[in-house]
Amino acid sequence: MTITEILNIWNDLGVFSYVIPFLLIFAIIYAILEKSKILGDENKGILAIVAVSVGLLALQFDFVSEFYAIIFPRFGIGLSIFLVLVILIGFFHPTGANEKNNKYVSWIGWLTGVGVAIWSLSAWDDWNNYSGFGGWFSDYVWSLLILGVIVATIIGVANRKEKTG
Repeated sequence: MTITEILNIWNDLGVFSYVIPFLLIFAIIYAILEKSKILGDENKGILAIVAVSVGLLALQFDFVSEFYAIIFPRFGIGLSIFLVLVILIGFFHPTGANEKNNKYVSWIGWLTGVGVAIWSLSAWDDWNNYSGFGGWFSDYVWSLLILGVIVATIIGVANRKEKTG
C-alpha cells in the first residue's frame, strides 16, 4: 500500500475534512481559554467541553472544511515561496546584518501571507454567493495594489521624518 492510497483512504474517512479541522479548532479554542483564564485556573474540564462544543459546531456545516481545503494548500505554496525568497536573500544578505535589514525580510513574509489570504478568499466559491468577493477583487486588483503602495509610501515617509526630526 502506498502513501497516496493511505491518504486517499483517510480522505474517504473524513480525516482531512472533519478530524484535522476539529483538532485544530479545539486546540486553538482550548489554548485561548486556558491562557486567558477567563473561566478560572482549575476548570480544565469546562475548558475542554467549551472547546469541543465550538469545534463541533464549527464543523456542523461544510463551510470550515471547504475553506480549509482552499486556504491550507495555498498557505503551503505561500510558505514555499517565502522559503525560496529567504534562501535567495540568504545568498545576498551580509552575515553581519543589522536589525534594519531584518525588517525588510519580515515584510516579505507579511506580503506573502496577505497574498495567500487574498488568493484563497478570491478563489473560494462560497464568496460568490455573498456578493462575489472574488469578482470584486479581480475588478479592483490594480486599484488595491496602487492604494497599498501609496499607504506604504506614506508610512515609510512618516517613519523616516520621525527618526530624523
